[in-house]
Amino acid sequence: MSTPECPPAGCLPGESEPGSEPAGSAPTVEERADELHRARAYLLRVAEPPAPALVAFVARHGPVEAAARVWRGDCPPDVLKATEARRAYNLVGQDFERAAAVGARLVVPEDDEWPAWPLLSLDLAAQRGVTEAVPPLALWVAGDIPLGTAADRAVAVVGARASTDYGNQHATDIAHGLATRGVPVFSGAAYGIDGKAHHAALAAAGVTVAVLGCAIDAGYPAGHVALLTRIAGSGGAVVSEYPPGTPPARHRFLVRNRLIAALTEGTLVVEAGRRSGARNTASTAGALGKVVMAVPGPITSAMSVGCHELIRDARATLVSTVDEVLETVGLFGVVEAGTAARPKRRTDRLGPDALRAYEALAVRADRSDAEIAAESGVPLRTVRALLPELEIDGFAVRGEAGWRRRKESA
Repeated sequence: MSTPECPPAGCLPGESEPGSEPAGSAPTVEERADELHRARAYLLRVAEPPAPALVAFVARHGPVEAAARVWRGDCPPDVLKATEARRAYNLVGQDFERAAAVGARLVVPEDDEWPAWPLLSLDLAAQRGVTEAVPPLALWVAGDIPLGTAADRAVAVVGARASTDYGNQHATDIAHGLATRGVPVFSGAAYGIDGKAHHAALAAAGVTVAVLGCAIDAGYPAGHVALLTRIAGSGGAVVSEYPPGTPPARHRFLVRNRLIAALTEGTLVVEAGRRSGARNTASTAGALGKVVMAVPGPITSAMSVGCHELIRDARATLVSTVDEVLETVGLFGVVEAGTAARPKRRTDRLGPDALRAYEALAVRADRSDAEIAAESGVPLRTVRALLPELEIDGFAVRGEAGWRRRKESA
């Protein structure tokens, strides 16, 4: 970390005495936004996340006043304790310069793109006494996609670093299938399952988001630097609550896991040992009230022990396909944003009477409208109105002696 330095005038919000501004010099919207971002950038650095005392202090006083009071040491004992080692460090300007160098921006709760709805789960869990449920003060983000859009109806796919071919294949298949249907895929950019999930989502031209346990410019893991660059440049995002220059550390990855769990609708564990970061993410997701899923594996595989324990203890739902994942999360049939949902079967789009009429059709023989009405129990006049619609939609074929089912419509 750089040597502490005194802030230049106006670097930290709230340094001026109240009423010292010249008449008519009220800050513009842009200046106010800049003030908020600079305040939160300072606050992100002065305490190690998740910093519950500081987060509560900011919620009570607002980021601008909180930043000024932390700088002066005018705050409660628990906030002083959390910030005493770093509050004299003013690296706000440097942080923004380093972030800009890697194409990153600071996203704050006051921004339109802030993922307020998914992160609400942290506040709700905190009210239930979940100690690790602390929302981030802000997030550094690389990638053009708005963070709130990236987190909309997303699913986390996580798992072991020392993954097996079995786990790699399932992670690839499921992540590719999710991305194909327009579901954003979140993971932690680690080697193994995480990397396979990111690569598969990119191969499907979908949205994938990497949430890091270090700074966005840390270049970690070294073998995934190119992957992270590709994610940010291909419609996805790389996210961190750690200021530029923050190195990776084991405790930071565990803290990061709460964001993966909070920002997504559900977490899927593809492979996990008895003790693993993936299981930690799953446990956090469960504590936040999110859906937890696990892929079963060979009973002889050490990399599936964690999944089997989650399933056996009823802390995760067993899933093995993309459809099962989406059905469990409650997103079945999701396709690209802005388009209609894709049903499980084509016939799921039919109304009750239309479905009964369709099921009364034979595959190899024509049936009259009267026969279809008698078989289905749908009034004849309704059947006569429905049959042309079924033909147009590709469910029925008009023959010489009546109607029959179109084979490929099932």
